[in-house]
Amino acid sequence: MFDSVPGYEGTLPEGSGGGFLPPPDAGLPYPPGEPAPAQTEWNIPSISEDTARDALVKYASSKCCYSTDPAEQLVFSNLEAHNTYRYRLETFTESRSTEWAHEAYRGQPVDAYTQPPPAPWVIPAKAPTMFKGATQEIKIPNTAYVKPCHTCTGTGKTPCTKCTGCGSKQCWVCNGSGVRAGGESCHHCKGTGHTKCDGCKGTGFNSCDTCKGKGQLLVYIKLKIKWKNNVDDFVEDQQSGFPISRVSAVTGKKVFVDTQYMVNPALGFPDPAINRAAKRLVRQHHAQFAPTCRILKQRQTIELIPITKASYSFQEKAYTYFVYGAEHKVYTEDYPAKCCCCTII
Repeated sequence: MFDSVPGYEGTLPEGSGGGFLPPPDAGLPYPPGEPAPAQTEWNIPSISEDTARDALVKYASSKCCYSTDPAEQLVFSNLEAHNTYRYRLETFTESRSTEWAHEAYRGQPVDAYTQPPPAPWVIPAKAPTMFKGATQEIKIPNTAYVKPCHTCTGTGKTPCTKCTGCGSKQCWVCNGSGVRAGGESCHHCKGTGHTKCDGCKGTGFNSCDTCKGKGQLLVYIKLKIKWKNNVDDFVEDQQSGFPISRVSAVTGKKVFVDTQYMVNPALGFPDPAINRAAKRLVRQHHAQFAPTCRILKQRQTIELIPITKASYSFQEKAYTYFVYGAEHKVYTEDYPAKCCCCTII
């Protein structure tokens, strides 16, 4: 179906997913990044009782069948900080793939075999804003040529699907008999038992959708470029009883930011689990993306996620809840005043 273009042998047809092409520097070691910047302020104070109370009042108010009385009247017995950290590694990559494409030929320039086409990674493309995903498609120069349409074999027409190329259909009034009830000739089909097909106007053919009736296609190789921000997080569970998965929905205070072509893992952090996660994820991203993509930039951040466990009493019974994130969201399993039909969200 397609010719062989030097340097692009084995290119697959459009819609087959194409083949991702490793960058010229695939497999080569990346130059080491600069040492991670030093940080000194790792902690923030626990929230106050007023903040904890306001968060619970707001939480109860958002529930259709919760009373705010417990939140407004509770007596705190303890506020215990269980702050944790979120390490995030972002690797911004560019990948390229090629595939054959075609469009109806209407006199567009034909340049195949005039000179060798440029290699896929030589073709210039402007990257979008760093750490923002985007895609771009480019016709590869010196690959376009004209061929007869493979769908209609160059005729520009295909058999009508409504009448299977006959040009007529069975009359729906007389069911093809040509005679109506009572023996009278069918006026709708004039006694023939068939009517002209409304899909092809009786010709039996329609304009070919592939070549738009032109009979010829402009065939070329298309370069598909994809920029993607690959993100992985690690959050240490402080084993406080708080479901750590909820941290993904909140923000914290950034205490560490390092952006480089290739970062060195953050080391010297007070929490050893963060140091281990940084080392593991940096190594993992390099192994995962370097062979098939071009790494354009990396960014590692550490956020302090505030989590406070509030213990309180209401009507001589003890309860607890958690206030978490910069948004002061609330998580509780035993709020004292709610209907039995309510579900904790």
